[in-house]
This record gives sequence, C-alpha cells and structure tokens, in this order.
Amino acid sequence: MTGVTSISTELNGKRLELLKEVLSKASRVAVLRRAGTDALALEELQAVARFLRLQLQSLEVQDSSEFESAFKVATGKGAQGLITLRDPLVVTQRKRIVELAAKSKLPAVYDEIDFTEAGGLMSYGTNLADVYRRAATYVDKILKGRMPVDLPVEQPMKFELVINLKAAKQIGLTIPQWTLMKADRVIK
Repeated sequence: MTGVTSISTELNGKRLELLKEVLSKASRVAVLRRAGTDALALEELQAVARFLRLQLQSLEVQDSSEFESAFKVATGKGAQGLITLRDPLVVTQRKRIVELAAKSKLPAVYDEIDFTEAGGLMSYGTNLADVYRRAATYVDKILKGRMPVDLPVEQPMKFELVINLKAAKQIGLTIPQWTLMKADRVIK
C-alpha cells in the first residue's frame, strides 16, 4: 500500500486554537462527531482545550436525523463555537451542518475547504491540489517501474486556512485582522 493521504485529524488542535483566536472570550465549544468514533481525536482535543481554557461539549450523533437536536443541545448548554470531527456522515452532510451552525449563530471551524465554500465560517486543512499533484508523482513513479511497496505513504505537507467573511457577517462576527492576515484565502 502506498500513496498520499489527505487526512489531517492531527490538526484538530490547531483548528480549536484558530476558533479560540476568533472567539477570544469563548469558554465553551461544542464538538460535533459521530457517536462511537474518534475517541482519540476527542482526547487530543481535550488536552488542547485545557491549555486554551476551553470546556468541550461532545455532540454525538448516530445519523443525520439527530443534527438539529444536537445543535439545540449545544446552544441550550451555552456553546459559543463549534468544531466538527471528520467522518463520512459529517462530510456528506456538510451543507446541512453549515446551515444549522449559521441558524444557531455558532461560529464553526471545519477540516476542509468544501465547508467554507458551502457557507461555513472557517476551515483549516489539507491543500487538496497539492495532494493531487503529489499523487500524480506516485503514479508516474509506478508507471516507470517502481514497486508500490517501496514507496512510503506520505502525510499532507501543505495546509490552508480559508475564512468566509459572508458567513461571519451572517452571524454578526468580526474576524480579527491578525487572523485574516494568516488566511490563505478569504471568501467575500
């Protein structure tokens, strides 16, 4: 097995840090995840949350029918922001999650640009164009006779921060200039 992976779950802590930067006075952040998955990712987030003086609220859902009630629980218990943990359910329901976050006025950070392009506030994750270019290099090596077993699996090397100012305006949030300066792309 070989190739280039686009998975960047180890960046969840950085995503939480970026959310805290945007919500400097926040003390409680909801974590949307599929029930029974990503226990290690949640544990790692807890460690970062303690450092940032944030309390995490786990919102576990089994399927898409539970999203609306999860958002009601989050706002009812005082969540001031949201982070999602990558899962096929979350990825395929991105548009609905983005809409519910906006409706609930919950600033959210996601792991891929598709969420910000769907109207989400902010994403920090793997630059997929870079991953595709590197994958093409792998294909080229294999077609030239290299054995896949001799090629290591590569982790992502290039990441991007995307901020959606339309989404910020919709929920009445001003993004700090410092954060905007770090963005690779700003959606206006």
